[in-house]
Amino acid sequence: MSGSDVRGLLPPFLLLLICERPGHGYDLIERLARLGASDAEPGQVYRALRSLERAGHLASVWVASEAGPARRRYELTTGGMAELQAWMRRLIEVRQLLETCLTRWSRISQEAGGHGFPAAREQAVLEEVPWVRTRR
Repeated sequence: MSGSDVRGLLPPFLLLLICERPGHGYDLIERLARLGASDAEPGQVYRALRSLERAGHLASVWVASEAGPARRRYELTTGGMAELQAWMRRLIEVRQLLETCLTRWSRISQEAGGHGFPAAREQAVLEEVPWVRTRR
């Protein structure tokens, strides 16, 4: 996924990762990459963390580091757990929508022999939707 695709999903991803185990920014960026969000830009991650903290979903504490400066470790709050649960409900709805979309695409693609939009269906769409013709 591209960084822009991931941006809107950073809050639930970060809440989930922190629910699993509190962590500091760089640790969370590495864990996001292992989750599959390797294109998340550090600036986006830190902005999302600050936003979640301002909203009361995260709390942070400074933890001394043996190798370098102290790091801010983020922990989930009770409000953060409620927000994570709300996000998971929304993501389940999105998953259902995506499954419906992918199932329909699979059917259309199979009708076309795996090559996309069947020519007969494309012609029918062109006849029914005049503005499509003008954009070709």
